[in-house]
Amino acid sequence: MREDFSPLLAWIDVQLPELREALVRLASQNSGSFNRAGVRAVGEQMRARFAPLGCRHEWIELPPLRTTDDAGALCETPIAPALRLRQRPDAPLQIFLGGHLDTVYPADHPFQTVRADGDDLLHGPGVADLKGGLLVMWAALAALERSPWRERIGWEVLLNPDEEIGSQGSDPLLKEAAARNRLGLVYEPSLPDGSLAGARKGSGNFDVIVHGIAAHAGRNPEAGRNALRAAAEVIAAVDRLNGERDGVTFNAGYVHGGGPLNVVPDLCVFKFNVRTAQADDAHWVQGRLDRILAHAQRDGIRCELRGGFTRPPKLVDARQQRLMDLLADCGRALGTPLAFKPTGGCCDGNNLAAYGLPNVDNLGVVGRDIHSDAERMRVSSLTERAKLSALLLLRLASGDLSWS
Repeated sequence: MREDFSPLLAWIDVQLPELREALVRLASQNSGSFNRAGVRAVGEQMRARFAPLGCRHEWIELPPLRTTDDAGALCETPIAPALRLRQRPDAPLQIFLGGHLDTVYPADHPFQTVRADGDDLLHGPGVADLKGGLLVMWAALAALERSPWRERIGWEVLLNPDEEIGSQGSDPLLKEAAARNRLGLVYEPSLPDGSLAGARKGSGNFDVIVHGIAAHAGRNPEAGRNALRAAAEVIAAVDRLNGERDGVTFNAGYVHGGGPLNVVPDLCVFKFNVRTAQADDAHWVQGRLDRILAHAQRDGIRCELRGGFTRPPKLVDARQQRLMDLLADCGRALGTPLAFKPTGGCCDGNNLAAYGLPNVDNLGVVGRDIHSDAERMRVSSLTERAKLSALLLLRLASGDLSWS
């Protein structure tokens, strides 16, 4: 490295106590995906934090989330707006930074409290996924804004309210950002051992609504067509697809149906998730599902299939590898070697990559047990990971690294 970035990196280290306090405030505010007011409140905290950097901000209303209810009807649930912040949109190098405001813990979930767990751990909802990452992102950009090279980089931050429910509403914003920027940095938590994600699986969510025929279970059961039994056969057939194609998995995660025990049930709704490894897996999956449902629709049983793939697989191409290599070089310079591992999880990085933007998407804090009431993060990783992103930005801005 030709330039001395150590004063700016040392400034990040000094911020650790304040970042810890800020994380406690963020995680103490519930922001379950459907808690519209709570998600907006977390966004307002971040807007206020970014304001001194001089960037422009806008709130962007998103369409409601469309889901299937237990009666098989399509319903719409409003979600909070996204927050977009931009700085120097005409600078030579444009970089996207992303994170989400929502968590998996609804407002009535019992896990709402943040507490210390030893000297260097915080235990609380969203401390790792992803509220710690929001502060890592801010600290890295704040260090860039203190540098003499800041004019050479423009940045766009998108804080979306719906990542934990699939980013259906914010996906168009991700597509727009992918077209405007040259590379992306996303602040999901690292893997528990501190590794970053390389390749990621794709994901799709599907609903099957099975319609039967109601009848009296005692007087004329033969006139009915049991939707629960038909659904059970479909669920079993979907589950048997596991192992048929390398890297493709199916998980039946929800089922609802039936009612009074003296009525042949005429409706059952079940929902399942599919993970894919390659781009053409989706076509194979759709073909298998079509065959299963076609076979099920007989003798008065009718099936509807809704949903689809919302996150394509994220593969490691040459540009992706180049960005990973640059980050690994920054990690070595900081004395924190990085490892990249494939993972079955997915995030907004999948969407960005599908739209042509190379990105690394585990640049947030080091945490574990996310999506559970054991969620924890390592406090010192707030500054450790902020310095990693900051060093990449500073080296790109100064010309010490190039991106072409």
